[in-house]
Amino acid sequence: MSSQDIPEENLPAAQDADEHAHGTVAVADETNPFADPGLPPHEHRIQDIDERAAKRSERTVAFLFTLSMLATAGFIASYVTIPSDKSIYVFPIGHISAMNFALGLTLGVALFTIGAGAVHWARTLMSDVEIIDERHPIAAEPEVKAKVLADFKQGAKESALGRRKLIRNTMFGALALFPLSGVVLLRDLGPLPGTKLRHTLWSKGKLLVNMNTNEPLRPSDVAVGSLTFAKPEGLEEHDEDFQKEIAKAALMIVRLQPGNIKDKQELEWSHEGIVAYSKICTHVGCPISLYEQQTHHVLCPCHQSTFDLSDGARVIFGPAGHALPQLRIGVNDEGYLEALGDFEEPVGPAFWERG
Repeated sequence: MSSQDIPEENLPAAQDADEHAHGTVAVADETNPFADPGLPPHEHRIQDIDERAAKRSERTVAFLFTLSMLATAGFIASYVTIPSDKSIYVFPIGHISAMNFALGLTLGVALFTIGAGAVHWARTLMSDVEIIDERHPIAAEPEVKAKVLADFKQGAKESALGRRKLIRNTMFGALALFPLSGVVLLRDLGPLPGTKLRHTLWSKGKLLVNMNTNEPLRPSDVAVGSLTFAKPEGLEEHDEDFQKEIAKAALMIVRLQPGNIKDKQELEWSHEGIVAYSKICTHVGCPISLYEQQTHHVLCPCHQSTFDLSDGARVIFGPAGHALPQLRIGVNDEGYLEALGDFEEPVGPAFWERG
């Protein structure tokens, strides 16, 4: 709807002098060759001249805010009623946590509708008249600065902090200790890890199970130059703590020619050239998955840390802090590969080695 479609009695009677100034254009002269062209003439919105349009905008904004309130109520209801272990299928994402999906959706709608309502309110109902405000010096006048400084000195003198050392010291102590109360809130982050980050599910007699076939490994299953990933016997993907445990216990199984193994301990802890190393990079914990047969190097795809599996998995390139931990393995009476204990050192980033 244009201003021509509005009854004449609904149009603004006249613009004030400031609004007339919007259309004025300063003329350049010898003293001012680059004159300010000024602002363009102000154009009224339909809501400014038609109360019915303004009411429609008002109802739209109110609807968006009401929708935000309903979404917030839905967020609270989702958190209270949806079980944390319930999953749903959402195309095309797949199976995800029902609670996470509901919380994300309702919170997103609540925030979006608040923002959309505020934007629509500002664009259609709030004043859009341009106002010019000339710049002025930000710094205070010298007299004001002197007065503030004098007031500060007088206040410091009257507080007697210099003379009343007991008050001063106890005040500083109270201010220093008070923030420590926030440390108590860290308790809600969960129990302290203790030593569980230093141990995995591997123990003496645990079979090495192929991650792809879910079958125990025999030495004949591992060919020279191949890379196989293994997990501890008894750990299944449907277990509630699978992700947490596999993040510590994941193994790389590689078979080398015994004569190519340079490290004495690596050779002793292997079986017929089959070596088992942690799959978790010692830089930031990414899973290692790239193996080069000719050089016996493995590469972390995250930050390119490179380890030599023929020489104790020592670091030969990249930011990793130390070699990959090796798992001592052997063969049981049935001919299956088994662990002869847990890792001798913590797996993953070097922080845990020093912690």
